[in-house]
Amino acid sequence: MVEGDRWYGRGVADNKGQHSVNLVALEQVLAVRGGRLGYNVTLLLDMGEEFGSPGLDEVCHQLRDELAADLLIGSDGPRVAADRPTVFLGTRGAVNLTLSVRARAAAHHSGNWGGVLSNPATVLANALASLVDGRGRLLVEGLRPDGVPEPVRRALVDVPLDQGPDAPAIDPEWGEPGLTPSERLFGWNTLEVLAMTAGDPEAPVGAIPPSARAHCQLRFVVGTDGGSVADQVRAHLAAAGFGAVEVSQDLAMAATRLDPEDPWVAWTLASLERTTGVRPALLPNLGGSLPNGAFADVLGLPTVWVPHSYPGCAQHAPDEHLPIGLVRESLQVMAGLWWDLAELAPAWPPPSHPS
Repeated sequence: MVEGDRWYGRGVADNKGQHSVNLVALEQVLAVRGGRLGYNVTLLLDMGEEFGSPGLDEVCHQLRDELAADLLIGSDGPRVAADRPTVFLGTRGAVNLTLSVRARAAAHHSGNWGGVLSNPATVLANALASLVDGRGRLLVEGLRPDGVPEPVRRALVDVPLDQGPDAPAIDPEWGEPGLTPSERLFGWNTLEVLAMTAGDPEAPVGAIPPSARAHCQLRFVVGTDGGSVADQVRAHLAAAGFGAVEVSQDLAMAATRLDPEDPWVAWTLASLERTTGVRPALLPNLGGSLPNGAFADVLGLPTVWVPHSYPGCAQHAPDEHLPIGLVRESLQVMAGLWWDLAELAPAWPPPSHPS
């Protein structure tokens, strides 16, 4: 649906609209160049990203020769702001955990039994508080990164968080102390409690609930061992006296980040700037998570992502939309990238930075 200067629709921002931009731009460049680019394009569409892209790593292993390439170009996620073209080089990883406490089979009257029966909700709340404090700071050393690498810190100096009218107001005191908001979002790990329950919140009664459950998510940067997260949480809780808390894992995506000094990065940024006349933003990695590990780790490709959305797009919500002006500029950006790759083909790959 078109309303004013926006296109509305499920998937228009995440991610059908972004795929369409890339394909239409490629179609137009092919037409102008007489049907020949001078290089090959392999199109890979993953339909399972929202639940961890099951099987994608295996497909990339099995089709390694067919998927061999010099570069992966992808589009997903938001720009840093609607009016600033953006390139990101990877994503934070994600691990989804469920923490649960089951003390007994049924609820019991809180007057008759309160004070002599453990309360699973109280146990779980305190277990969570031992993982992350009341201001969002991670308390488990093994879940914290070693620091923000200097190339990442330099890149993020130029990336203020979007504070447009459709963006939520950030909480300046939330998260790791001593970091800028951009460093906390793009350069650090965060543990979020996504949902939790005990008893019946819609119809509470005077009874000690038999069980409690919380769904949590760790977003983590390169350098954190995503495969050990569940075990580290279990070990921490056991040492802190919360052995009754069971921990299960139901989703995992790797953290990836192309070296910001890779020659493909400078080449991509230059292409975007030639097209738009605007100096693009460089994100070392997106704050969210994508199955980029299949390309960066399994296939060993340099990966550059050029997003065609913005932080206020309301993805996954009833008002998901894209500004028409952003779509138009994104078509220009991608046409420029496809065209510039054709011009580069005789001298492939781009030259490295001079030493």
